[in-house]
Amino acid sequence: MKEQPLVKLQRVSKSYGGVRALKGVSFDLRPGEVHALLGENGAGKSTLIKVITGAHQPDGGTIEIAGQPVRHLTPAAARELGIACIYQQPAMFPDLTVAENIALRLEPATAGRRVDWPARRARAGQLLQRIGAEISPDTEVRSLSMPEQQLVEIACALAAGARVVIMDEPTASLTQKEVQLLFGVVRDLHGSGVGVIYITHRLEEIFTVADRVTVLRDGESVGTNPVDEMNEASLIKLMVGREVSTIYPPAEGASGEVVLSLKNIGCAIGGVRNVTLDVRAGEVVGLAGLVGAGRTELARVVFGITPADTGEIILNGQRLTVRSPQEAVAHGIAYVPEDRRRHGVILDMAVAANMTMAIHRIIFPGTWLRLGAERQLALDYIRDLDVRTYGPEAPAGSLSGGNQQKVALTRWLATKPKLFILDEPTQGVDVGAKSEIHKIIRRLAKDGVAVLMISSDLPEILGMSDRIAVMRGGTIMAILPGKSDAHDVIAAALGQAEKGRAQ
Repeated sequence: MKEQPLVKLQRVSKSYGGVRALKGVSFDLRPGEVHALLGENGAGKSTLIKVITGAHQPDGGTIEIAGQPVRHLTPAAARELGIACIYQQPAMFPDLTVAENIALRLEPATAGRRVDWPARRARAGQLLQRIGAEISPDTEVRSLSMPEQQLVEIACALAAGARVVIMDEPTASLTQKEVQLLFGVVRDLHGSGVGVIYITHRLEEIFTVADRVTVLRDGESVGTNPVDEMNEASLIKLMVGREVSTIYPPAEGASGEVVLSLKNIGCAIGGVRNVTLDVRAGEVVGLAGLVGAGRTELARVVFGITPADTGEIILNGQRLTVRSPQEAVAHGIAYVPEDRRRHGVILDMAVAANMTMAIHRIIFPGTWLRLGAERQLALDYIRDLDVRTYGPEAPAGSLSGGNQQKVALTRWLATKPKLFILDEPTQGVDVGAKSEIHKIIRRLAKDGVAVLMISSDLPEILGMSDRIAVMRGGTIMAILPGKSDAHDVIAAALGQAEKGRAQ
């Protein structure tokens, strides 16, 4: 007798106002299966997951969990039924320790109960060890990196004994070593009969971990197939409804004069030491390395968030002392940080206000708000960058991840920068939006802007960089040509390459 699916949705629909987010989607998850869920941002993946976890109620269709119809699924009921979701943005209490956060998920809330602190810390340590996470249970969550927070979330889900585990972009911020650890956890879940719904924008991961793949487009399921019957080209065509022939567009034109020159830059607070690097006009320099290598810390030094202690920053031949982001912007330096939800856009603020925030004093020079001018500038950028929004007045939080990233880019494009620093510019966005953002980066370079691009996506580093600076331990280990072999980049990131080679 064929085993019942762990989750089965039939003809599920969901609308928000006049927008139909799901249009009769059918989906099922079998025991011991990794079922990948793909689609561009805005395709309906998040809505479908919210229906499965009980966060949103469908307007129509049926839901079955382990063969039993569920009329009104709530988040509490979903947890009781063994459904756990690991979201892209971990939701934990930053001022509590890892052990305390895990305890809040697993221990009953009983008044007057005495806490066994040694047992609590020991259990947390065992859970973290199970997934290979080298994290102390006594560490405050606010001091953890995004990858480390995701690993704690995974430990919580496994400890809860979930039968259905939903992983939403679980590798978006993980190092290669951490990705391999995660894949090992997924294989363990697969072997123990747990069903995994795996959401990712990294297509190569699908062929490593998934058994089947369902593609959503515009709120509809456009295909469910065994992974061994698909390839990247066929998946991309299903996702975007067209061929995406050039995800990494070629460079246009040669690089010009040196715009940014770093000479023996050091910052004790950021762990940056003896960094020497040039970035030329019209050039994209990729900054590669493992998490903790010092890439973001170097960007923060150049932008004045944590000013340099030693060395020189030279911009267009002029030596600078960049002591604050305000000074950096005044000198023509722009910086789009990694976490766009915390630092890139203000989600509750209108698209137009987000786009003009960095030039507020220019667009509003007097006491009167020139809202018409702000709106027109926003409309021009919305059209120019193909930002998909209901209009300039729409809150940035209503946009998909890729379109939020375009808004974050626009804020700094409006300042007409000489140097553009991009930290993980396509993290967590779909393949269509990734292609569009890459075209924006190439257009910046064509217009003579110097671009310093930090990315943990090795294909992106190889495909977009004119030169690659590889960091390890807060310094640059090697500077390689853009079309270098992936093994050379990894070797340098692991400290196995001679420093300064291939300058």
